Amino acid sequence: MAVAGSTGPALSREEVDRALARLGAEHEAVESSLLALQDHAGRRLLEGAELTGLTRSRWERAEALIVRLWACFDAYTGALARARELRGRRRWPTQGELSELTDLLCGDRLTLPGATAALAGPGSTARLSEQLSLQELVDRMNQWYAEALDVVVIADTVWSALPARIDLLAAELQRTRSLAHSVGVRPGEHPSGDDLERITAELTALRAEVIGDPLAFWTGGSPSAAPGGGRPDTGRYDRAARALEEVRREIEAVLTVRQDAEQRLMRVRDVLSRADRTLQEARQARVEVLSKIAASVVPAVSGPPTALYERLSAAAEHRRRAQWHRLSPLLEELEQRAEDELLRAREQLTAVTAPLAVRAELRGRLDAYKAKAARHGLAEDPCLIERYDAARRMLWSAPCDLLAAEGAVLRYQQAMAEALTPPAPGVNDRRGT
Repeated sequence: MAVAGSTGPALSREEVDRALARLGAEHEAVESSLLALQDHAGRRLLEGAELTGLTRSRWERAEALIVRLWACFDAYTGALARARELRGRRRWPTQGELSELTDLLCGDRLTLPGATAALAGPGSTARLSEQLSLQELVDRMNQWYAEALDVVVIADTVWSALPARIDLLAAELQRTRSLAHSVGVRPGEHPSGDDLERITAELTALRAEVIGDPLAFWTGGSPSAAPGGGRPDTGRYDRAARALEEVRREIEAVLTVRQDAEQRLMRVRDVLSRADRTLQEARQARVEVLSKIAASVVPAVSGPPTALYERLSAAAEHRRRAQWHRLSPLLEELEQRAEDELLRAREQLTAVTAPLAVRAELRGRLDAYKAKAARHGLAEDPCLIERYDAARRMLWSAPCDLLAAEGAVLRYQQAMAEALTPPAPGVNDRRGT
């Protein structure tokens, strides 16, 4: 049942007892909450910290709220004690005592100093005093307690989460920095060295900001509201961790170069040597083609990859001086360009020897046709012999006219096809010579 106001009828004895029991339970709950807040580790940390920004302003308000909470609690305790003393005078209180108890329990009998402008909130006017009932006072204390507790819990949660993670990341950063220095990755000399400097500065600034203004690193709702009301904002930490991971992978790549640099350099030398041999073979083949094939356009063969050999010498010098951070990208470039050079040399050899391949194909085709003619008993055919000899002279003479030779092979093929075709009745064999 609802508690009657001071202007309403007096409460019955049973209603008074129920109101006293309820207010007594609320008194114990408020006292337990205030003591827990007083002993909260986050509150003790806030009291000793040099706060800045949002946390400083909110903690100043929360401290004032906590002081006012205890003052209100003392007034609440006194009013409840007076009501209990009055109720305890006799088992069956008089009507006047019931009226007085009703006024104590339900009326605006508590006079408290008005809230300061800071506590009154924006847009509110500070008052010298205000009259409250016990229930109104409890509601007011619950509201202030939740606001102060939010500040304490948020600060404690952020301080418990972020500084320790930042310190662990800073330790990993120091190990990565030592590893980077061992392979020559330093600020001003390698991009990863500059990245390490930026990450170091970011972590230092981030830790100072988290310690001084933890409430600025909170996202989401109030901890005293719905479950899961907010969490520490780890966005800047996460970005620094990802940046450090990228640098660490880069350093590991440089370390890998240090471990297998000699083998990789040997492989590059081997690929370039194969390219040189292929180009030399192409030059020799070009001379042969020019001497053996007539009226043929033979592409020129390029010279050795001098620039690549110079880069290879630079890579060997980097290895000798243990400049692994410079050797790493250079090796990757050399490996790719060496493979490209070998492919280019093979393409040139193929282009240069193409006329010889055509001549070989025509020779093979001519011999195949001759073998076919022999299988069909045409080996002694004068026309075929004459045309075979003409084609063979062209294909085995130097320089060879490929276009004329191809025509001769084609004529031999046609003559053989005619020889294999029986003449129609009454038609004379008029194959020319």
